[in-house]
Amino acid sequence: MFGNYLIGLREGLEASLVVCILIAYLVKTDRRDALKPIWIGIAVAVGLALGFGFALEFGSQELTFEAQEALGGSLSIIAVGLVTWMVFWMRRTARHLKAELHGKLDAALRMGTGALVATAFLAVGREGLETALFVWASVRASNDGTQGPLLGVLLGILTAVVLGYLFYRGAVRINLAKFFTWTGGMLVVVAAGVLAYGVHDLQEADFLPGLTNKAFDISETIPPDSWYGTLLKGVLNFQPDPTVVQVVVWVAYLVPTLAFFLAPSRAGRTGTTSPAPVREEV
Repeated sequence: MFGNYLIGLREGLEASLVVCILIAYLVKTDRRDALKPIWIGIAVAVGLALGFGFALEFGSQELTFEAQEALGGSLSIIAVGLVTWMVFWMRRTARHLKAELHGKLDAALRMGTGALVATAFLAVGREGLETALFVWASVRASNDGTQGPLLGVLLGILTAVVLGYLFYRGAVRINLAKFFTWTGGMLVVVAAGVLAYGVHDLQEADFLPGLTNKAFDISETIPPDSWYGTLLKGVLNFQPDPTVVQVVVWVAYLVPTLAFFLAPSRAGRTGTTSPAPVREEV
């Protein structure tokens, strides 16, 4: 549940910040007439993300077991790739998010209503599609028959909406660069578990070998149905009896990705002076 709360919070906060920055800019520049196209673009993006999520969930149920596992494993790997790209991109651009969005919005205002709808749609739609895909893959990996994973996502998104509103009202200030760095690091750990489970799906679909070649089995020490087994599964997608291939893939992804993500910037390594961190305000 925590992993899904985290993805809901992070992706939801990105979308909330984008919406708040766009709306605040239009209000401050006395262009309230452009708010309707912005909301139309946002609504279309949200609808597309929900439709994509429903298609993934219910469309996959019509497939054979092998096809379901092949689809789930493939989409899990794609989801991990997208989330990895997202956390690195957000770490790099968090401090300049407002200026980048203002520039795009100025261009859209000059081009007309259609461009405004497209700007809002693209700004929010990317986060929505990434969220739908990664959450679907994460829920599959958690193998949780309860509503806990989906509840975690909804709570994360609700938290993000509240924080976005507080940003807009000027009631809260967060150093976005630090926020996205820490949450990004935690998401890399979650993504490693999703990737390992995606590999397991491909093994069950006979796309990869080694399904019966277990790296270890500590099911008796950490029973999957125990409270701590459930906690580890929900937070880290921990599996007490992974295959050798799963462990190799998990380590090969997590160690270099996390090391590179948490490494100091090039400016810091070369000793050059960089500007002091700024707090992004809406």
